[in-house]
Amino acid sequence: MRALTVVPRHENSLAVTDIPEPDASEDDLLVEALAVGVCGTDREIASGDYGWAPPGRDRLVIGHESLGRVRRAPHDSGFSPGDLVTGVVRRPDPVPCPACAHGQFDMCRNGRYTERGIKELDGYASPLWRVEPGYAVRLDPALAEVGVLVEPASVVAKAWEQVERIGARAWFQPRTALITGAGPIGLLAALFGVQRGLDVHVLDRVTEGPKPDLVTDLGATYHCCDVAAATAGTRPDIVIEATGAGQVIFDAIDAIASYGVVCLTGVSSAGHRLTIDAGILNRDIVLENDVVVGSVNANLGHYTAAAEALAKADLEWLGRLISRRVPLERFAEAFTPGPDDVKLVITFG
Repeated sequence: MRALTVVPRHENSLAVTDIPEPDASEDDLLVEALAVGVCGTDREIASGDYGWAPPGRDRLVIGHESLGRVRRAPHDSGFSPGDLVTGVVRRPDPVPCPACAHGQFDMCRNGRYTERGIKELDGYASPLWRVEPGYAVRLDPALAEVGVLVEPASVVAKAWEQVERIGARAWFQPRTALITGAGPIGLLAALFGVQRGLDVHVLDRVTEGPKPDLVTDLGATYHCCDVAAATAGTRPDIVIEATGAGQVIFDAIDAIASYGVVCLTGVSSAGHRLTIDAGILNRDIVLENDVVVGSVNANLGHYTAAAEALAKADLEWLGRLISRRVPLERFAEAFTPGPDDVKLVITFG
């Protein structure tokens, strides 16, 4: 069968190639692919900057944002043919570390985890794929067109969980949230904030295209300015940072309200230097009981929370996050986003 594969750490190696169909296994689900999403991590792998092939192989099947329909399932798996599913990305390390041993493989402490489509395990960008029942999540049938958003939404679900756990160290009744960045992670973070009844503000640099309307239609407020201007009226209790831009990160930390939480989800590129007053930064964080926390990946519980949140959302709004859908053979279009694109998706079948 034809699949989208890459030689990790080799630029311009992304191609549709022939691979064997999945081996027969009575323990795994056999899934017919419907779509895979393309994100910044996929583009880094395609550019030769990241990724690891399975042991003994040169090429890796890419794709970690999955959506498929079960073709065959073991009788005791809890799944049935026809079920709409997504596959979890990360697997615990074989040791395992204490976090992995408790099902929290998103918090792996020794780095020996593996990841579908990223690190040492083939991904989901093939017409058929297998997944262990314990690493599959059944989706509401209504999500057939937008279920590919569950993986990025799982990252957001974890970020919000981290914020709320930290806030629970004492009395915590947040009212205002600032989301920096209006890409898929930022927009989904805004959705989760609105679902929590917060006054949500989204900051991005674009003035045209779909992002301002997506934010407004969500019931949030869109800002195209710097952090200081966006927070001039009200200092946010929560910041979900989804740009990875150094200046935005430190501006957000400076803008947070007392006893606030800043959750960093954007991965920064190296090589950008900033001059900051570390003393004032430390003083403000300490004296105001602020917290800055990083969050990445997701475990099975976060996937379940993400699927539930999307099922409660406006499906038409979710559909507008997907800018373009391209078939497998035109994969290159999904790796070259335009200025108005939010999420690009590769389709199968």
